[in-house]
Amino acid sequence: MARNRNTRTTTTFFFTLFTITAFCYFTPVFGFASSPSLPSHSHHDHSQHNQVTARKFEIANDMFWKDGQPLQIIGGDLHYFRVLPEYWEDRLLRAKALGLNTIQTYVPWNLHEPEPGKLVFEGIADIESFLKLCHKLGFLVMLRAGPYICAEWDLGGFPAWLLAIEPALRLRTSDPAFLHLVERWWEILLPKVVPLLYENGGPIIMVQYDTTKVRLFQQIENEFGSYGNDKAYLHHLATLARGHLGDDTILYTINGGTREKLDRGTIREDNVFSGWLTHWGEKIAETDADFTASVLEKILARNGSAVLYMVHGGTNFGFYNGANREDESVYMADITSYDYDAPIRESGDVDNAKFKALRRVIKAYSAVPLPSVPFNNEKTGYGRIHLQKKEFLLDIVDRISSTDVVESGNPMSMESVGQMFGFLLYVSEYAAKDDGNILYIPEVHDRAQVFISCSSEDDGGRPIYVGTIERWSNLTLGLPKTECVSNISLYLLVENMGRINHGNYIFDRKGILSSVYLDERILNQWKMIPIPLNNLNEVPKTNPIIQVAYSEFTDVSAHRGAKENVTKEPAFYVGRFSIDKVNLVNDTSISFRGWGRGIAFVNGFNIGRYWPLKGPQCNLYVPAPVLRHGENVVVVLELESPNAELVIDSVDQPDFTCASSKSNLHRLEQTTYTM
Repeated sequence: MARNRNTRTTTTFFFTLFTITAFCYFTPVFGFASSPSLPSHSHHDHSQHNQVTARKFEIANDMFWKDGQPLQIIGGDLHYFRVLPEYWEDRLLRAKALGLNTIQTYVPWNLHEPEPGKLVFEGIADIESFLKLCHKLGFLVMLRAGPYICAEWDLGGFPAWLLAIEPALRLRTSDPAFLHLVERWWEILLPKVVPLLYENGGPIIMVQYDTTKVRLFQQIENEFGSYGNDKAYLHHLATLARGHLGDDTILYTINGGTREKLDRGTIREDNVFSGWLTHWGEKIAETDADFTASVLEKILARNGSAVLYMVHGGTNFGFYNGANREDESVYMADITSYDYDAPIRESGDVDNAKFKALRRVIKAYSAVPLPSVPFNNEKTGYGRIHLQKKEFLLDIVDRISSTDVVESGNPMSMESVGQMFGFLLYVSEYAAKDDGNILYIPEVHDRAQVFISCSSEDDGGRPIYVGTIERWSNLTLGLPKTECVSNISLYLLVENMGRINHGNYIFDRKGILSSVYLDERILNQWKMIPIPLNNLNEVPKTNPIIQVAYSEFTDVSAHRGAKENVTKEPAFYVGRFSIDKVNLVNDTSISFRGWGRGIAFVNGFNIGRYWPLKGPQCNLYVPAPVLRHGENVVVVLELESPNAELVIDSVDQPDFTCASSKSNLHRLEQTTYTM
């Protein structure tokens, strides 16, 4: 991109988002940003930079300047919402030992406002404490405030309740109804940022023209050039940000490296200029350490600034993982781990080739000596955990308050009935035919397990599993012939596997989004029953996990009574293990080899989804702060096929070798995605 010039000064700068990608190669994404004109002496008189004493960040002479001294940004993305707060300092100190001077993080709107008007800034959502900790440890911060963040995060950071609004919002556009909600959110978020600006004594980088004007280096939107061309939307965001943060705010965006994407994502008049994971069924992403380090060295040798995406990936705890979709038939949900093959691994490990190679390069260009490298955190395998089947998932329906059940002639989306994550149960009934029935659902997001029951049968109508309808195959399903004097009950348990976070299909409602056809006729009269399960920072009012976890528990051996408990009907399984007080509580991982697919909770905390049959992730990471001395409780919601012995294992290492790397699950040719 040509430099912008005027009669007063040239103020472009060279900046790189250096991306550690999840695929077989990586793409450095280059960008240039321009600020409004600086006073002419900033361009010509270098000595004055050395005399400045006020806290000041500026861009001049194709360089960053902090407090009058040249600054080469060597940064990395580390997302506070993918790391437990108890580990924020640990991970930041490891980034410090790598040689970084800047931390970049997103702000996911959906984490902080999970329901309209319900604001959360505590625990893992305590962004102010995270930013203050960055400052305490000597980091500068580049804040990526959204409102859209991508980040392989559910719906790209937008709250799911936006999808329930009618008429439908046009996300990431200048739709007035959408902008009104963005304004309301930023009116809450941005005032929290102001005291943390660099000029105000905080870590967030900015430029100060004089004693009254402040510039913040903050991202506006994200990868908009890959999505749209609505410049009015970007202008509005820029104006809104400056209204809270200062008229001369320096803003930036990040886009793919093509000319088309840069042009669509850039708003030159506002001086905002723009600069890539693993799905289920794929091989775990890895990039070569030496190759990665060599490209970083080329950037730093040219006096370029760089940000590693990611320096530490962390974990998609709860239901917040995202997904990708490139056409109508392709849907790819992200795994729970966000390890990202980053130099600081998911559990914080730094004793690896990539960390060493990058540190060696950064050390040669660092303006200060690097801290010593910390040891890897201790990890412990607490051994085999025997589980008991406690309750079928469908049996908790009887405990759902009737006020939470929604009835409608046609199925409604999850968002429309207020169930934003996890599962929604759709219930209807039909009259049996002598030769069975054919079920067809044109649009289900994302996976529907189908059960039928007959209340007049001797077993009292225990639901029978008949098959699964999946978004990426969407085949018809034959319902078996059933002798029933009454109507047959039909249960469709629909799982939200993660909303699309990137591209033109981001408006990704969940649940059943079409009519349901039985023998080519529309099936009417539905009940939608929410299944309340813990999300990352939310505990539902009705919590079957707690009820199941602390119900009466009888010890069982590894074999006695296990095999007869195996069933295709989703069920809760509970196990316990103890940590002796004489031992430290350390990180662990839980291996789900031999199980089907489902969700696991440790001491009430949702550690994420498992699917070893599809892979590649076999184990779920359990940080030590989730554990405790004494008894620890594991609750597993297995959806399909529990291990025949009903055992899981607490082990001391991650494992990404499950299933086949050539799985045909909704695969797409490997593609580079920008973050």
